[in-house]
Amino acid sequence: MSKGPSRKRTFLIAIILFLAGIAFAGLFNSGLTLTNQQEFCTDCHTMQIPFGELQESAHYKNASGVGATCANCHVPEPFFPKLLAKLIAAKDVYHELMGTIDTPEKYEARRWAMASRVWAKMKATDSRECRSCHDFRSMDLTEQDRGARSKHGNAEDKGQTCIDCHKGVAHEEPDAPETTGDTPDSDAT
Repeated sequence: MSKGPSRKRTFLIAIILFLAGIAFAGLFNSGLTLTNQQEFCTDCHTMQIPFGELQESAHYKNASGVGATCANCHVPEPFFPKLLAKLIAAKDVYHELMGTIDTPEKYEARRWAMASRVWAKMKATDSRECRSCHDFRSMDLTEQDRGARSKHGNAEDKGQTCIDCHKGVAHEEPDAPETTGDTPDSDAT
């Protein structure tokens, strides 16, 4: 007499769990892909402000026809950093729903804090998302103007990263607050 499930039953349960795992992984990946779409990112009217700025930048429209989307700059490619970015981005939905940034005036009032937080993240990751398209080793410095050639030539040696010089390249750069000691609020988006 055997106690517990039979081998066939155990095998069937293992197959069902395996297939359920594959289905979950597929649905999860589809969800991540969906939330990386430009349409998803700009669906909230609050995001129409930065989207309008992006549309006027060289990152969106240029002579080569290659454009960046929200996800290209704000969502890492590696899985775990991507997952973390998605979890952190939930605060944007929260602030949209709570009305924290639901008007252009409220958005502008928080722009410095929001931008500072993005800049700090980019600095901490050595502008990882920028480097998926721009890399010092791939740059042809001879094709750049003299100022860019000089700065890019020295930036890597100095340990600088893209965001050190390129704040405001895709979005309007906010003015620093007039009072000293302002830091990004932890509750602002």
